[in-house]
Amino acid sequence: MASQPVTWSSVIKAARGVLTTAQHTLTVFGLSAVAMIALLYSRPDFAKRVSDFLSPHQSAQAPVVANASVQLVAAHAADAVETANADNKASERPSRQQKYVTDWLSRRYRVAGDAANMLVSTAYSTAHEIKLDPLLILAVMAIESGLNPFAESPVGAQGLMQVMSKVHSDKFQEVGGSQAALNPVANIRVGALILKDYVNRTGSVEGALKSYVGAGAAEDDSGYGSKVLTEYKRLKQVASGKNVPIYFPPAQPTVPSTTLKTAGTQPKTDTTSVDTAQGSSAQSGETVAGL
Repeated sequence: MASQPVTWSSVIKAARGVLTTAQHTLTVFGLSAVAMIALLYSRPDFAKRVSDFLSPHQSAQAPVVANASVQLVAAHAADAVETANADNKASERPSRQQKYVTDWLSRRYRVAGDAANMLVSTAYSTAHEIKLDPLLILAVMAIESGLNPFAESPVGAQGLMQVMSKVHSDKFQEVGGSQAALNPVANIRVGALILKDYVNRTGSVEGALKSYVGAGAAEDDSGYGSKVLTEYKRLKQVASGKNVPIYFPPAQPTVPSTTLKTAGTQPKTDTTSVDTAQGSSAQSGETVAGL
């Protein structure tokens, strides 16, 4: 049987047949989709059933996950707000306290405002680092030197905290050596470390002050501890915002202890008996500098 020749008309006829079939197929699918959408729209219960069938686990877990996410975000937000508020309060409180203390010490000991601010800030940062009350450090500093960073006693106690640099040379190594004794930052740090060490050894502030002035083995410290604690109480009142005067009646002179071994609260006549503890005030051997 002879094959008929392929002509353009036959090709066109075949192409038209294919297109017509495809068109009819798409029309059927389109009509089916429209019918399904209409059914789902008119029957919400049927639509829900289909949705549950297609994703049985997703529909059950989605609300739980969403609720958990919301709760987690809310918890983090609450923690962030609480932390921020706590940080703001914590940062605001020391700055206010430091301002009160700085202003009061500046007026009481006639120290320039900028210098007083530097000394107080150093005392606070050092105290925070070694976990000691900054007001106690400032009270010792006030009684020992009257906030004079260049004070020096006849027996060699130096600086704000009146540290015996020759005795405590090991503690000065990390701050530049004994030559840094008159550096205010170094002197405050070393003096505070010595005071902290005595607090740990004796278990009390009173015992630490007694050792700090070099009267650890003596019967009394000739009133040194009482003077420091009195100044400490005043500073606590100042830090709380109370109006504390800067002038007070002079303290009654105390009888020096005959067993005090360091440069203590009164002028020493025998400097060969200086112990390994601190020297006291650098102002002519008197402890109450600035009072």
